[in-house]
Amino acid sequence: MKRQESVPSILETDATGVTAAIYSDIRKVLGTSVVNLIWRNLATMPGALQWTWSTVRPLYTGSAPVHAEAIRRTLPLPEVPGFSADTLAAAGLQRPDLTAICNVLDSYQYTNALALVVLSALLALFEPLSVDPLLPSDTAPLPPSVELPALPSMAALPPEVVRLIEELNRFGEDSEPSLIASMYRHLAYWPAYLALVRTMLVPLQVDGRLDALTRTTRALGRAHGQLLASQLKPCTPPETGKDALAACRLFVEHPIARMTGLCAMIRRATNG
Repeated sequence: MKRQESVPSILETDATGVTAAIYSDIRKVLGTSVVNLIWRNLATMPGALQWTWSTVRPLYTGSAPVHAEAIRRTLPLPEVPGFSADTLAAAGLQRPDLTAICNVLDSYQYTNALALVVLSALLALFEPLSVDPLLPSDTAPLPPSVELPALPSMAALPPEVVRLIEELNRFGEDSEPSLIASMYRHLAYWPAYLALVRTMLVPLQVDGRLDALTRTTRALGRAHGQLLASQLKPCTPPETGKDALAACRLFVEHPIARMTGLCAMIRRATNG
């Protein structure tokens, strides 16, 4: 286990045995080349990754995609101007850069909304909520299935990029900025792009619209999760079950809810 991240985790390169097999299955089911931090964190708790993944996996291959798509379509995203082609070119971003950036954004936009509804369903199974019924979407997109660059550690980044990521990570977050969103680390290959994103988001952070977006996203996640909870058939939780649920709650209510909205905004502003 290495502390190269904001919470304990088992990196994909260090995974062996059952953990490596589950990581491989996660990548296959989600159509992504990376395993998100929540799963890498659960892998540090004996039995937690196996129990959580086996419990929620049927949702990923069942109803979760259309509920996730409903959230993507109904999020009240603040209006922001897009990055013009000249702005991106002046920042030194060429067509291959923009393709790679959009691949990162598309991957996180797909997996974040899915994780939001799936893990909200797991939480609702143990702590049922009273929520208004919401309809799923009639269709859902296919996974992006793109190969992302290796996730750089914060220690490997220049100090100014680390500070920029830490500032961005506070946007839309009301209590847990210490959990660094992996998306910003993936985008650290293009510091000029992160600088443009920061400039775009600052006014929305100052006037409270990003915090409001996070609260709305949380509420949508809880509502769709409650509807999905009835489809779960959990096996007996391990001794670490309470810790696993606490980790899921922390991620769902903070980086996952926050980045579901922010990623959608950033992607919409980026041509590519």
